[in-house]
Amino acid sequence: MRDLQATTVREAPVADGGAMTDGAHRRGLIVATLAALLMAFVGAFDTAGVPLFPRLAFWLIVMESGALIGIGASSGIRGWGRLADRPVLEGTLISILIALPLTLVTSGATALFFGARSVGLREAAVLFVAVFVITAAITAINYALGRTGASAPVAGQAEMESVRQVPVVADTGERASRPRLSSRLPPHRRHAAILALAAEDHYVRVHTTDGSDLILLRLTDAMAELDGMEGARTHRSWWVARAAVSAAVKGEGRGELVLTNGVTAPVSRSALAQLQRDGWFAD
Repeated sequence: MRDLQATTVREAPVADGGAMTDGAHRRGLIVATLAALLMAFVGAFDTAGVPLFPRLAFWLIVMESGALIGIGASSGIRGWGRLADRPVLEGTLISILIALPLTLVTSGATALFFGARSVGLREAAVLFVAVFVITAAITAINYALGRTGASAPVAGQAEMESVRQVPVVADTGERASRPRLSSRLPPHRRHAAILALAAEDHYVRVHTTDGSDLILLRLTDAMAELDGMEGARTHRSWWVARAAVSAAVKGEGRGELVLTNGVTAPVSRSALAQLQRDGWFAD
């Protein structure tokens, strides 16, 4: 029965574009449910001798708990943004945050449904290592899938652009002046000026003079595609164009930048001093 406790479930898979975060979470729960049904049906990890309904209930609890923990851990760490440039460390931390509570859930579910005795400290450590290894492997797969999917929408948009036959009159000069990131936006917003970037989970919200859109991309990668636009990273999850600022407000070591579209961008303590030196805030 100890092998039962070494099972974990995947973190919610990365969505493939737009405002799809909720869809990705739902898909993660669906995958977890299907996996639980499969585990119960085949009697995985020596559970074949257990009656079907207790077996099914056990796997549903473990799998669904893992999916929910994965959603929370992934959203929290990616929203934090401090490890966005270090995916290995970020993925490791996410895996630890999933494995810690899931180890307790798996141990408790095993005791509840199969009458297993309470595990000691050594057994708990072994169980955690097993859960962590599986969780880390699945998290790595999710990262790989996320990076692969990030470029797919762009190719599709390029094909749609050619089908729509966007006029090239006076476009050559404009295209040269627009950053590469503009090509990732919907066709009707590609000519709009980019005002700011804001990280949202796996996505970046691109604020423009013609509204905003979510694209599946890391903030640092999006900043690299701005092609030298004048601006600054004001916060771990924000970049702001210098020309987009209509007002700057300081207060208690932090600040805010009010953009021309009415959006307010935060300024962190670490960024405030540099922005003050660069003249973003009036003395």
